Formats: sequence, structure tokens, C-alpha cells
Amino acid sequence: MADDPDNTLYLDLESGRVIIRLRPDLAPKHVKRLKELVREGFYNGLTFHRVIDGFMAQTGCPEGTGMGGSGTKIPAEFTPQPFVRGTVGAARSQSPNSADSQFFIMFDDGDFLNGQYTVWGEVTEGMEHVDKIPKGEPPRKPGTIKKMQIASDGLKTNLSA
Repeated sequence: MADDPDNTLYLDLESGRVIIRLRPDLAPKHVKRLKELVREGFYNGLTFHRVIDGFMAQTGCPEGTGMGGSGTKIPAEFTPQPFVRGTVGAARSQSPNSADSQFFIMFDDGDFLNGQYTVWGEVTEGMEHVDKIPKGEPPRKPGTIKKMQIASDGLKTNLSA
């Protein structure tokens, strides 16, 4: 059970569940927008379109190309929080305020990203499932998000069932 179900994200992949602790203390605008998209079902069925071994797995593009998004840009919320294995960050173009729905999960430490990308979460369980996401730019057979949900939403659903 999550310590803070309102700030715990369940990312269900083909190989199993990844649990991500959301960090509104670091990136309140990113976390707020992510929760809106998750609750709309935006991420369900999307692929990991860019997966670089030893670096990161990127998803969140509805087109599967890395060029799309939800249509709502989020201002940068850069912090000194380091990019280490399991860190979840907001993908963006060269413009610091261009983040939208795309995000990435770090396979390894990436100090060169520190202070230049927004950290909005960290994997607390299930990193072994992230490691199994098919690699490639794009992968020949991309990994897919089966479902994403906020833990507290799942609890509400289960209680009313």
C-alpha cells in the first residue's frame, strides 16, 4: 500500500506493475497536469517510442513518434534533484517551457540532465519491469502502457465495487 495514495502512480506494463511516487513538492504543475491526463485515460495504450539502453525509456506521445502531446505546455520546474536510476522526468524540446505529456524513466544515472529537465517522480517498486521495456529508437516492437492510474482512484473504485 502506498504511503500517499493521492501521489502514487500505478504504471501497468506488459511485464507487471511499476509504482511511481509523484513529487508535487518538486513539480506541482507537472504533477497536477499528469494526474489530469491519467484520469482521462490519456496514457492507456501508448507505446515507449524511444528507449535507449543504459539511459532512459520515453513515452507519452499519442502518435508514437515523439512529436505529439496533449496540446498543453507546462512551464519548467527545474530543481537540483538529481537524475538517478528510477527518476521520472518530463521530456521537452530545446525550449525549457515545452514539456507536455511525454516523460521518461531513467535506467541509469544521468548527471548531465540535472537542473535542465523537470523531475516529477521516482520509481519505488517495479524497476525490473522498466528494465524489460524493448529498446530502440523506435523499438521494433515497442512496449506499451496497459494502464496508468492514481492509487487513490483505484482505492475509490475498489471500495465502491
